[in-house]
Amino acid sequence: METTKKYGERADLALSMWVKLARAFSTFNRLTGKDIAGYGLTQPQFGVLEALGHLGPMKIGGFCEKTLASGGNITVVVDNLERDGLVERVREGDDRRTITVRLTKKGTDLFHDIFKKHAAFVSEISSVLTREEQRELSKLLKKLGTSLQKKM
Repeated sequence: METTKKYGERADLALSMWVKLARAFSTFNRLTGKDIAGYGLTQPQFGVLEALGHLGPMKIGGFCEKTLASGGNITVVVDNLERDGLVERVREGDDRRTITVRLTKKGTDLFHDIFKKHAAFVSEISSVLTREEQRELSKLLKKLGTSLQKKM
């Protein structure tokens, strides 16, 4: 069935792509969020643990860039992870304002335990696409995202 052109071919194509992208992201995000919740974590908490596990200790501001969360939200997330003994704040030298967050032994153990399981889950739900299709989609999404960042 042919769809009626409503806004012109170029705009209709872009709108169709955007709707498909948004729906796919929403579903993918719900599925991965449900998996993460199974480990007793929120998505922002998992994002902080993942960033620290892969990138090492970082300042609070670094999380905003790496985890798509606001500074105020990250502070609460780090507070809760610290309360649970998964991360610790370390003051840098004489400057009491500079604080680095790092994983504790408990946090490192949890990261190593759950990240492989989560990666396997993401791999499983992505398997509808071939490896080549996943590489191509990643390349296209990076191109789109990089281009859009320049417009901000």
